[in-house]
Formats: sequence, structure tokens, C-alpha cells
Amino acid sequence: MAARAIWKGILKIGSSRIPVKLYSAVQDRTVRFHVLDDRHLMRIKQHMVDRDTGAEVSNEEIQKGYEVEPGRFVILTEEELETIKPEASRDIEITEFVPPGQISQQWFERPYYLVPDGDQKNYFALAQALENRGVEGVAHWVMRNKSYVGSLRAEDGYLFLVTLRSAGEVISASELPKPAGPAPNAKELTMAKMLVSMLAGEFKAEDYKDEYRERVMEFIEHKAKGKAPRLRAVKTKRKTGSLDAILAKSLESLKKGKRAA
Repeated sequence: MAARAIWKGILKIGSSRIPVKLYSAVQDRTVRFHVLDDRHLMRIKQHMVDRDTGAEVSNEEIQKGYEVEPGRFVILTEEELETIKPEASRDIEITEFVPPGQISQQWFERPYYLVPDGDQKNYFALAQALENRGVEGVAHWVMRNKSYVGSLRAEDGYLFLVTLRSAGEVISASELPKPAGPAPNAKELTMAKMLVSMLAGEFKAEDYKDEYRERVMEFIEHKAKGKAPRLRAVKTKRKTGSLDAILAKSLESLKKGKRAA
């Protein structure tokens, strides 16, 4: 299925304005199930109910509240929420360029492709310049009533835009518990380096598939044809023991594999 644009905007860099279309760079392939009535196999609806009485609450009776402390809520009306929304705009403004790698991957949220919407010459000139300089642009824009900050870079000759999380959502490694056990000894460090070297290779995206989804879909297809498939559970072997023993066993296994090849 051909990709479809989900939004249009104007990429602003200084006085330059380049019309662009936004395409999602990922596709959600999660297996989703409908909730059905067990007797008639018809779809059922979910309703809002009063948790104390069980009585259904109509949409007109529903209010939005934020709990500031247990049992105490601040009520916000739709009119109040409407006034808080950011001002609508089609501009994707680049405020600065930063060195590559300065934005950690844990900030990245959702990737998009930006493609030209008419002005191809300036678009591809910008993509080439970003690729040659190896920098990332910090972008600000509003889309569908929400403000975004993102990272703009060149990817395979096109512009690639990734939304970034806010500072309050990113957890620093300094906030993690300090290691409690003993530090790796010299032998363990040497064996770890050997293991990393022996596993050196190239990332091949086609090798990484959602095996669970494929198994579920295969199971569903068989049942849809009136068959009674039997699906064995996947068992994961758990490794136990010291790091020294685990690494030694892994290295020996890798060496046997290389000799066999």
C-alpha cells in the first residue's frame, strides 16, 4: 500500500520557506481484537457508568477533572481547554542546528518523513546540505492542536523529522540505582571484549520480524479456514551462573559455529 501524507506544512529556515508533506515513517502492526457478545458474537459497546451505582452516565453529564490531591479535582470545561490550545499554524520552524549525536536517542518519540510539496529544488538542496554538514535541526511546530519539538536530519536523500519528548519525560542515568555488586574483574572484561568482537556484524532490518504477530496471524488464518491448528508455546531458556561462565560458554559456542561454517 502506497504511503499517504497525513499533514502539510511550511518548513521555515530563516527567510526560506519550503512547502512539505508529512508522512509517517512507521506503521503500527499490532494485532487488535474486537470485544464480542459471547452468545451472539456481535460487537459490544463500552459505556461510562457511575462506579458506585452502576448507572450509565451520558456524555452531557461527563466533566473533565484533574486530581490535585486524593479526592480533590480541578474541573476544566471544554471552553477553557479550547482557550489553552496552541495557536494553529502550518509552520515548521528550525531555530538552530546542533552537532550530530548531541540529541540522545532516548529523546526520540515518533519518526516522520518530510517530502517536497512543490519546491523540489530548494528541498533537495537543504537535504544535501544537512547530509554534508552532518548536523541536526531543532524544529518547533503545531499539529492538530498540539505543540511539538523535533529533530530534523537528512535520511537517504530526504528530510527526516523525529518528534522529541519533553524534558520532564526523559530520565537521566544518574537517577538509576548505583551498582551494588563487585565490579567486573580483568578476566571478565577481556572475555566480554572478545564476545563483542566475535559478534561484530551489520544490522539487517529484514532479519528482525514480529514473530508473535506472525504466529497469531497464521493461527487465525488456519482457524478461519475451519482447521484446528495447534500452537506450541515458545520457551525461553534462562541463563544462570556467573558472568565468567556465561561468557566462556558463549565464546565456545561462537567458535564452534565459525569452525562449522
